[in-house]
Amino acid sequence: MQIVVLDGYALNPGDLSWAELERLGGVQIYVRTPPEEIVARSAGAEALLTNKTPLSRQTLAQLPALRYVGVLATGYDVVDLSAAGERGVVVTNVPRYATGSVAQMVFAHLLNLAWHAADHGRTVVAGRWSNCPDFCYWDWPLIDLNGLMLGLIGLGQIGQAVAKLGAAFGMKVLAYDPAYSLSLRERDGVRAAGPESHVELDELQRESDVISLHCPLTPETDKLINAERLALLKPTAFLINTSRGGLIDEPALAEALNAGRLAGAGLDVLTEEPPPPDHPLLRARNCCITPHIAWASKRARQRLLDEAVENLRAFLAGAPRNVVTA
Repeated sequence: MQIVVLDGYALNPGDLSWAELERLGGVQIYVRTPPEEIVARSAGAEALLTNKTPLSRQTLAQLPALRYVGVLATGYDVVDLSAAGERGVVVTNVPRYATGSVAQMVFAHLLNLAWHAADHGRTVVAGRWSNCPDFCYWDWPLIDLNGLMLGLIGLGQIGQAVAKLGAAFGMKVLAYDPAYSLSLRERDGVRAAGPESHVELDELQRESDVISLHCPLTPETDKLINAERLALLKPTAFLINTSRGGLIDEPALAEALNAGRLAGAGLDVLTEEPPPPDHPLLRARNCCITPHIAWASKRARQRLLDEAVENLRAFLAGAPRNVVTA
């Protein structure tokens, strides 16, 4: 089998091995593939692996040898699934490989907002502590998470992992997920809300000290956190997003932060990645942005690569797994 990896650098910048993939056929690995090179590099390939390189209907129509696409991620919107299905191309993804890593990033952002560790560290390096008349100082309020309300919008695998970490910090957890069942709510001890519950999304937003987003980006959730919903949050609340940038109306969030109507935000994702230099959140008050790295711990990337290889191996054995085409 001829296998082409269109953008291998994101998954493997050099600290992982492609050896197991190479056991499955002839492999050509490209660091990145610009749009104008996708068809030429994919020509003759029976299997394509892609992270963010798009495979549109027009592109797929020019690849008659293609039988399989392995998406090196959980989200698979880079592939036109309808066109792939029409051509008999099997498309797979890799779910749940980064659950622990993403949950940890939520608390990396939250602890940084609560304790301003990075900000205080910079003042120490600048000489502030060396010249301080006292044995300590703090320039921002220091917030203990114990007893705060953690509001989760979305309670899938990652949301549940975040709930457990929140409980370990002594936080109360309130969750909203229309698909989350009562039996799971009772078992996990999470006060959860859905369409059948008396607790709705508005109430979650009003009660929570921290809101963390863990839902997919759909037409229904696009800009879910908009100016109207931001107005429901406590001015002391923090907003964390490690899910999809499009869940937030970003100009509205920047305005709320700069006006002091929200205490802070920790974001690992934005609507446009990389963001333009004039993106309003890059200079917003008390907004910490990381470059979409919650998924990228070495251990998570190794799991991703292992699962991608297993997906292709299963396809070759006639028993495909993690299939996202109809």
